[in-house]
Amino acid sequence: MRKIDVAELNKKYTDYLGKEVTVAGWVKSARDVKSFGFIDLNDGTGFKGVQVVCNADMDNYANVIKLNSGSSVVCTGNIVATPNNKQPYEIQAKEVKIICATDDSYPLQKKASSFEFLREQAYLRPRTNTFNAVFRIRSLAAMAIHEYFQNNGYLYVHTPLITTADCEGSDQMFKITTLNFNDLPYTQDGKVDLSKDLFGKQSFITGSGQLHGEAFALAFSKIYTFGPTFRTENSNTKTHANEFWMIEPEIAFCDLEGLMDIEEEMLKYIVRYVLDRGMNELQFLDKFIQNGLVEKLEKVVNSKFVRIDHKDVIDILKQAKVKWEFEPDYGEDIAKEHEKYITEYFNGPVFIKNWPKDIKAYYMKLNEDGKTVAAVDLEVPGAGELIGGSQREEDYNKIVNRCKEMNVDTSTIDWYLNLRKFGSCVHSGFGMGFERLVMYLTGIDNIRDAIPFPRTPKNCNY
Repeated sequence: MRKIDVAELNKKYTDYLGKEVTVAGWVKSARDVKSFGFIDLNDGTGFKGVQVVCNADMDNYANVIKLNSGSSVVCTGNIVATPNNKQPYEIQAKEVKIICATDDSYPLQKKASSFEFLREQAYLRPRTNTFNAVFRIRSLAAMAIHEYFQNNGYLYVHTPLITTADCEGSDQMFKITTLNFNDLPYTQDGKVDLSKDLFGKQSFITGSGQLHGEAFALAFSKIYTFGPTFRTENSNTKTHANEFWMIEPEIAFCDLEGLMDIEEEMLKYIVRYVLDRGMNELQFLDKFIQNGLVEKLEKVVNSKFVRIDHKDVIDILKQAKVKWEFEPDYGEDIAKEHEKYITEYFNGPVFIKNWPKDIKAYYMKLNEDGKTVAAVDLEVPGAGELIGGSQREEDYNKIVNRCKEMNVDTSTIDWYLNLRKFGSCVHSGFGMGFERLVMYLTGIDNIRDAIPFPRTPKNCNY
């Protein structure tokens, strides 16, 4: 059987007018109008499907026209122009082979289903229009990310998923072992003897590829990672998951201002890429998920991102005539309500830079004031924090002192600290959560709906 993709037909149907074609896919709906019937068919190669017209004199017409949503079929017929209809062509079927017919037990019936229900049917939800659109946008965004960095001379680095390096804090990282929990070896002081484990020491599933990425940046100048990361946070918010994907570039000879230039350019490139190639999906999401989505994305491409110090943000928040759930303070992080207010205040994306050192990581560049670090968060309307980055501390003595101040165990990152002795230079990097980007691009407001099979507390199905 040689078949043609529906996406190919939709692009070049005029090349097939009057010709016989074969398409294979899944029934979205089937309806009978006495002398003939219609099948709305989609094979997954594009967001839009194709209409197949079946004559009542077809041998298996009675079975075909009763097909439930989700049934798989192979249709052969002629392409006929229909200039007066919504779709400019249709397939007039000569034959419809039923491959696998669903019955009433099929979870996705014609009635609308809640997102909560669809999460319980995660293996089937890509067949719905909403998730079909979301995961197409996800695919486009991933391609845009690679294109941006590859076109700008970055090396793509595969950093390890198994690591002994503590970047985000071991209390946030999954610990791995091959030891038998029912027969654990112990040391003389009663602790588990990790020397008997596979790697001979405590090891983790990575929470970030940053440290390894910095090592490569100090050899290749510009690198990026793009892969899965893992955190143990017991959080049930709409923006947290225990498994998610991260984009983490690291750039040598780049300071904080240069880093913000790159972040802004990259985000605009991704959004423009998706707008140019995913308009069918975006228009659907604009109509059914977030009204004004396309306008929001067009606006971010054409806007100039604001850059403002953390201290000045707190000034604005304190002067606002708003009753805050969490009162803003100069030495503290900002809450979701603050992020929302600031992006609305400036009517667009905002870089918040130069954060209090006590709430940021040990590897961030200490500013001359001794109180703040050269860190930056990018806040975007409707999604809050999208990107977090910093200029990295390049001075060996300063980063070692920061580790001591913050009680960081340097025994597993001595190689990382040594980078400051062996050809160190000003360098910077950032991390962007891919699912948060997908949420921003699609209007979806829950991270569980931006990743195919979400891993969140008490939820590890499939």
